[in-house]
Amino acid sequence: MKKTVLVLNGLGCAHCATKIEARSKNIVGVHNVIVDFSRSRLSFEHNGEDTDALINQITQIVKTLEPDVTVSPQSTASRQSHSPDNHAHSHDDHEHDLTKTPHDVKALTRLGLSLVLFTVGLLTKNLMPVHLTVLAIAYVLSGHKVLMRSYKNIRRGDFFDENFLMSIATFGAIAIGEYPEAVAVMIFYEVGEYFQELAVNRSKHAIGSLLNIRPDEASVYRDGFWITMVPENVKVDDIILVKPGERVPLDGIITEGSSNLDTSALTGESLPQFYDSGMNVLSGSVVLNGILKIRVTAIFAESTVSRILELVENATSNKAPTENFITKFARYYTPIVVAFAAALVIIPTLLFGTASFDEWLYRGLVFLVISCPCALVVSVPLGFFSGIGNASRNGILVKGSNYLEALQQVDTVIFDKTGTLTEGVFEVYQTHLAPAQLDEHLLITIATLAEFHSNHPIARSIINYSDHIVNLDDILSLEEFSGQGVVVKSTQGTIVAGNIKLMASQNIDVVPIETPYTQIYVALNGAYIGAFDIRDRIKKDAKSAIMALKDSGYQVMMLTGDREAAAISVASELGIENVYSALLPTDKYELVMRQIAKGHKVAFVGDGINDAPVLAVATVGISMGAIGSDAAIEASDIVLMTDEPSKILQAIKISKKTKQIVMQNIVFALGTKGIIMALGTVGLSSMWMAIFADVGVTFIAVLNATRALHYKP
Repeated sequence: MKKTVLVLNGLGCAHCATKIEARSKNIVGVHNVIVDFSRSRLSFEHNGEDTDALINQITQIVKTLEPDVTVSPQSTASRQSHSPDNHAHSHDDHEHDLTKTPHDVKALTRLGLSLVLFTVGLLTKNLMPVHLTVLAIAYVLSGHKVLMRSYKNIRRGDFFDENFLMSIATFGAIAIGEYPEAVAVMIFYEVGEYFQELAVNRSKHAIGSLLNIRPDEASVYRDGFWITMVPENVKVDDIILVKPGERVPLDGIITEGSSNLDTSALTGESLPQFYDSGMNVLSGSVVLNGILKIRVTAIFAESTVSRILELVENATSNKAPTENFITKFARYYTPIVVAFAAALVIIPTLLFGTASFDEWLYRGLVFLVISCPCALVVSVPLGFFSGIGNASRNGILVKGSNYLEALQQVDTVIFDKTGTLTEGVFEVYQTHLAPAQLDEHLLITIATLAEFHSNHPIARSIINYSDHIVNLDDILSLEEFSGQGVVVKSTQGTIVAGNIKLMASQNIDVVPIETPYTQIYVALNGAYIGAFDIRDRIKKDAKSAIMALKDSGYQVMMLTGDREAAAISVASELGIENVYSALLPTDKYELVMRQIAKGHKVAFVGDGINDAPVLAVATVGISMGAIGSDAAIEASDIVLMTDEPSKILQAIKISKKTKQIVMQNIVFALGTKGIIMALGTVGLSSMWMAIFADVGVTFIAVLNATRALHYKP
């Protein structure tokens, strides 16, 4: 299946976005249609044939519902220029504004003139011909778009549309002689829509800016020239040039130069990191103060920045239960309110006579004005996507608003050990000297000499621990015993370094060390001189993250396939009481399932490769340190772009804040509408109040939704 993405410039109506999605799903040959209102995108899948015909059908649907929206395929223009060697291109920074700017001169002029005419109409109340003429012009000037859209909708049989509701409400007001109110409703509805669209567009632009990490071009060395081209056309092993202020367009290895890099868009790390020749760099990073030549190691489609953007863009397809509920609720809410409005006019008129018809009609019209569900349809998805955007800015990639909502329900956090709470990197924890040996420096020097030629992680930990400079002439011969250690003949004598089995095979007497770590024993000329405790290095912020989770009331557990002594050692250092060791992947799966069966909402945190079954079954699966790991991204619901366990609590805080804001909007919108409906039933609310309950509430709810974007966890 081929995926096509269309940009809907000027899409400011969330209710219309829902209709566009629903109608596009009925097109034959189109699958998985998703309208992302927050980013003005429509994506769909198809078999690759008749793409233009499918785009035309979708465009026709969009134009029917929203005539002012323009539809264009998402594409990247290829720009190439040539410059001699060592004269790289200058990068033209530019941004693609994804939404139409609402405050154009024509709209402002139309609304301003309508307000002036409305004021003149109020001042000429005693001059009836002038009064009616001026108000009529103001009504048509401000409401002609609403009236035209309403007419087209009625022809299609779409009666429950906000344009239809406003048209009927104002026609009713005119029918009972409330001419100023009819004009006021239309003008202030349009003014409210204008400010609502302005707020929505600013919110969408703010979200888009967070995700604006895609490099537009790359400077590539080809045939003696630096050629500027789109990143999609760059090949593996090409050499690219990146100057200060530019984004690294593709993943690669620095072949020349050094610089501080800003990786905040990828990892959420605010401090720049220094990168030198030979180091791996990730696409999306910003070069701050040096010129880098980089050998490309992955095509653009497989680059870090491409995977991040795809992950975030696909997040809109996984909608939260609250979001789905609001979408379904809106389908029934408006017809029910319209039916109630009709009943509010008809039943009292039948009971009390036609003399009270005008009064009850007015009350029914208030219901029509207030019945539009825009506040909910706009603010709820915008709130969730703002939360996803905020998480992305902090180096936390959430695959959908459903996972963001599920995270705030979690009460148990279960960690894998290796690669999650520990770095998977060995280090010397402590040394043990033999009873007759007092010189620790000698122990370290001899061990370094023995392990110098080995690439085993444990051997490298001893070499990294030592500051001894090895003279290769001191090593005369080396014999390696697989899984046990080495025997080295040196100018210092015969060195034996390895586990207790190797010592026994070499007839060397040692005192076994009882610690939870891995031991490397060292002997010189047949005499035991000491040993090293080697352990997996615990991540710097692991302990503080565990303490913070426990202080916040979460149950914390650790599961590992490692032996019991090592597991208990790490758990005790981190303050984890519930620890299970020597587990197979199936054992981990069963333990997590047991917690879920007890009613717990479980977040499982693993490396995303060996723990795929557990990540999949958990309430929320979180993969750690997943930069560059396709398996981790595939297996988990949330991806942390760094190795920091502390990001988990940040993610939970963002999740809770987002849900809190979404619920605030739901309660505020429904509460305000409910109160004004109740007041309208007994004749205590006016159309002015109804307009506030519609566009005013929507505007406030949109502004509130953007708080999820700017919240600092």
